Amino acid sequence: MPKKPVKMKIKKGDYVIVISGEDRGRKGRVLKAFPKANKVVVEKVHMIKKHAKPSQTNPQGGIISKEAPVNVSNVMLFNEKLNTVTKPVFKTREGGHRVRTCKKSGDEL
Repeated sequence: MPKKPVKMKIKKGDYVIVISGEDRGRKGRVLKAFPKANKVVVEKVHMIKKHAKPSQTNPQGGIISKEAPVNVSNVMLFNEKLNTVTKPVFKTREGGHRVRTCKKSGDEL
């Protein structure tokens, strides 16, 4: 039986840093999130080369560089104000709205 996916705390648009692997230390925004696969695509991280046939969108064809998904366990949320890694926590504001905040500074994400 396949494992049940863990709820991801990193979402599209978050600023993250890679904490392990070949691209360790690189920072970037999350472009896509795949919760079922537990992976995220981060800009300028885990670049791969893809061979493309000529098409209408790419009449020349050739080798294209693009980002590949990275496991969510290899990235961590990065707080640009504190210049450090952090964990997201949920806090309830007046009116019953849940808001993601930075655990260290309390800033809204």
